[in-house]
Amino acid sequence: MVMKNENYLVCDIAMQYVLIIHEVSDYEAWKKIFDNAAGIRKEAGERIYQVLKYENEPNKIVHFSAWTSITDARKFFESPQLVKIREEAGVKAPEFIYLDELESGKLYS
Repeated sequence: MVMKNENYLVCDIAMQYVLIIHEVSDYEAWKKIFDNAAGIRKEAGERIYQVLKYENEPNKIVHFSAWTSITDARKFFESPQLVKIREEAGVKAPEFIYLDELESGKLYS
């Protein structure tokens, strides 16, 4: 269902997300491996993503992504293949937060 008025648009089609916070040894090296893994991420169920960094820490990365399901995301992120990829990419102590969307909307001016 979509609700709309003059100030906002709210959509209640729930998505499932993963928020990953981690430090990398070298952003450029990590990004190359991240980009090369796009095909396996898509095949595993990742639908959209954002890569963000901390304001004053260029090697502290946040990967925020929407998935087909939390189950698919967990299976992918906990797989031996991805553990190896993270090691090769110089990822240090990733924190995974699995999220169910409650609501999303767009504010209008």
